[in-house]
Amino acid sequence: MKNIAFIFPGQGSQYVGMGKEIYEEFLVAKEVFKKANKILNKDIANLCFNGPIEELTSTENNQVAIVTLSIALFEILKSYGINAKIVAGLSLGEYSALISSGIMNFEQGLKVVRERGIFMREDSDTTNGSMAAVIGGKIEDIEDVCKKLSVKGIIDIANYNCSSQVVISGEDSLVEETMRILKTKGVKKIVKLSVSGGFHTELMKNASKKLGNVLEVVAFKESNIDVIPNVTGEVLSNVMELRCLLEAQVKSSVQWQKTIENMINMGIDTFIEVGPGKALSGFVKKINKEVRVLNVEDKESVYSTLKYLKEASV
Repeated sequence: MKNIAFIFPGQGSQYVGMGKEIYEEFLVAKEVFKKANKILNKDIANLCFNGPIEELTSTENNQVAIVTLSIALFEILKSYGINAKIVAGLSLGEYSALISSGIMNFEQGLKVVRERGIFMREDSDTTNGSMAAVIGGKIEDIEDVCKKLSVKGIIDIANYNCSSQVVISGEDSLVEETMRILKTKGVKKIVKLSVSGGFHTELMKNASKKLGNVLEVVAFKESNIDVIPNVTGEVLSNVMELRCLLEAQVKSSVQWQKTIENMINMGIDTFIEVGPGKALSGFVKKINKEVRVLNVEDKESVYSTLKYLKEASV
């Protein structure tokens, strides 16, 4: 018997055509897209399937599109009797995780995500922020550079993805300066990310405050499925803490490595990435080579994952 965790991707995993195959193949997936279209009064299916990429990539469209596809894929797994003991999502993916656990319902979650995307775009438009993935290098050195430069403005580690990759975020000039300093320290690979702002830093403080107001009216429900929030990297002990955690999340570091390590310590041996792309699968493999990592994003990967789980007698 496998101990399964579902992990849900965040912004940046989108591509034109995502979800088209599962929409045509699985009725439960089609129903999720139809619900999303109705809730948002927007053709999310057309946006995912046909783009254009510029429209799909915009923060406010991107977030609702990825959550819709992730939940459509989750519903497929659920319809085949595949359930998780614990769930988590990277940044935006935390909302997919909360919806999958039943702590938030789909309509509620999607509406909050829509507002989150708008608020983050507004902060991005009024601040000159950017992000960059730092591959290799000691995390302590990266933290030290960010700390020293923070006297000039906002710069911080946004994502602790795994021991060999973190994401820095903040004011663009300071992101560039951090990149230059890290290269002199021997860091071989630093990639500027194609995002519109300095997410998960104080540049998002207005978005955080507005999101807190939206979350005040959300009714969170108890769940028998464990959830690990990004801000703590620890299992959520009380759903009443969620409002504060989600409000803080947009301007705080994502503790992804800690999240995965805690899942493994709890006995999880099989991870299924539920949503577009395989970025999270890559991080899990770097954190622990012993666990099984699967993903579902299209027809082939869904059937391949179901076949493996059937043979493993899940």
